[in-house]
Amino acid sequence: MECLVYADRNMKKVVTIGGGSGSYAMLQGLKEFPLDLTAVVTMFDSGGSSGILRDEMGILPPGDVRRCLVALSDEHQQKVLRDLFNYRFDGNGSMKGHSFGNLLLAALSSIYGSDIAAIKRASELLDLKGKVLPVSLDQSHLRAILEDGTEIVGETNIDIPQHDGNLHIKNIFLDPPAHIYEETEAAIREADLIVLGPGDLFTSIVPNLLVDGMATALKERKGKIVAVCNLMTKWGETHGFSASDFVKELLRYSGLAKFDYVLCSTEKMDEKLVKAYEAERKFPITCDKGLDVLADRVVTGGFFSEADIARHDSEKVARILSDL
Repeated sequence: MECLVYADRNMKKVVTIGGGSGSYAMLQGLKEFPLDLTAVVTMFDSGGSSGILRDEMGILPPGDVRRCLVALSDEHQQKVLRDLFNYRFDGNGSMKGHSFGNLLLAALSSIYGSDIAAIKRASELLDLKGKVLPVSLDQSHLRAILEDGTEIVGETNIDIPQHDGNLHIKNIFLDPPAHIYEETEAAIREADLIVLGPGDLFTSIVPNLLVDGMATALKERKGKIVAVCNLMTKWGETHGFSASDFVKELLRYSGLAKFDYVLCSTEKMDEKLVKAYEAERKFPITCDKGLDVLADRVVTGGFFSEADIARHDSEKVARILSDL
């Protein structure tokens, strides 16, 4: 028993910062390594099931928290619970579109009196290999200013643009301001490695960097920071971006001059897959030479998962991050 305690104390602490499917993929791979994992997730979603629950019940949007809880859960012992958390109601009734996991988190919040208590109870149910923390407990909304001066209000309106998605986002901010959750701040300061991304730049990653106290925590960290570049651009957020454009935005909002590492996939995608994404106005992100001055070390290689969608290979990326 003494050896187990000793090993736990010497586990490297890794914090992922993001949300959505990007964080899910990273956590799926990282949990297979002997690491002390913490997933920090954005809490400013305003669409779908999360947005409805946020408006009707006054809770923090649970969608990104739910995804990270499932990603870190024990896949063998808790399969029924994992399936329940992932289940989404269909049909034409009032439940249509709601995720069971979102509803459960809302119920736990009501029963135990707070969003953070709900997350901790759900973590116990799923037997997590790590922990999930909200970036903030404050209610706030994303606002974006486009290059033509247009203001977009709400995360879902930025994520699914009703405006001209060719227009770049000039600035993005929180209204009202939100402050970093104290346990999250402590985890970032104490981490051996902090992982930013992958994920939607302005709706999953950058929102975490906007909370008061985040820039200071990152600047005063004891560990290293790695930015994981996306595989594809996204219309309405990163249309026309190269990898260095992506990383520059992360640096701008983090308040840092450069990262310790940048991870960028140089593997060529299947032409049929590229064509399929072109129909959605999404294109492969190129690892350009501009990355060299944005990080102490740029790590390149084949990080693409051989699937019918563009996603990182969780195991390959996790192995590299574990080595870092």
